[in-house]
Amino acid sequence: MSEGPNGEFQSIFHDTRDLTPFRDGYVRTPVRGLADGVGEVLSGVLTGRDPARLTVVGDVPRLKRLSSKQAKAMHAAVFASTEPDRLIAVGRLYPGWAGLCHVMAGLLAYKHGGFLRASELLQRGLATRIDDDASQFSAIYLGQVVTRVEVAERIEVPVLFSEESVFLALSHCLREMGMTESALEAVVGLPPSLPSALARCTAASQLGRHRDVVLWTEGLLNTDDLSAALLLIRARSQRSRGDFESAQTALKEVLRRRKTSLALRNDALTDRALLALDQGRRTLTPRSKRQAPPELETLEVIRKDAEMRRLWENDFKRLGGE
Repeated sequence: MSEGPNGEFQSIFHDTRDLTPFRDGYVRTPVRGLADGVGEVLSGVLTGRDPARLTVVGDVPRLKRLSSKQAKAMHAAVFASTEPDRLIAVGRLYPGWAGLCHVMAGLLAYKHGGFLRASELLQRGLATRIDDDASQFSAIYLGQVVTRVEVAERIEVPVLFSEESVFLALSHCLREMGMTESALEAVVGLPPSLPSALARCTAASQLGRHRDVVLWTEGLLNTDDLSAALLLIRARSQRSRGDFESAQTALKEVLRRRKTSLALRNDALTDRALLALDQGRRTLTPRSKRQAPPELETLEVIRKDAEMRRLWENDFKRLGGE
């Protein structure tokens, strides 16, 4: 939860909008990652699109008749190019479109894994004002562009072109570059949603702000894989704070839903084992708690008694006793 304008706390993960830019998120695994890569290549071959281009839902939107030369150049750069340089060149040629060109170039660089260049382009694009024609082009043609953003470790969400796609991609770039504080600032202003909450709590957890993570995720239930991943972050923050009972409750909620991703369930089981070790137990059952070690004072008394008995036995033997 986050503090609202009236001092009340509002959920950061419950999105009340009817339509959101997010598609179904998924957990990346080595096998699934390979399959997705092969599938994208095959899809590109069948549809005639290069997989290195920006991803589009459905067919590429057709350019309207009598479009301006700026719109024609931008359309070709967005939907036909595989390198950010072409978009940058369009931005230099038409300064009123430069901000939009840099943002799209940043998303393309992000898709290729160039986090440093992507962050520079995205930040420059966000700081550059665009004219009305560029804004209208964005509203008409770019709504089908999809960016697959990593919002937490191994958790990816396809996001339609929007404020969320740009800032979530920027936040991931900054996390990869070690600029965690800036990554957190990039997503603080986004509307409430599970993907933005994951990105926000991931950065906060890395900064050691575990109290904030626990506060922001209060009342969260396991309704899908994104919420399960967020519950794992919550449990780890509670464990770091020493609140083992609440951490165990969060892990139980992850394991409650049977259709939760196997990778997330395995992570929850691993965290339960680590939680048991932190509590000095072999398992999490009440009877498995280990006995507390004897106090130092008791050990000292035992040592003194043993020493006195040894001295008494030595004196007794010197006197000829048995």
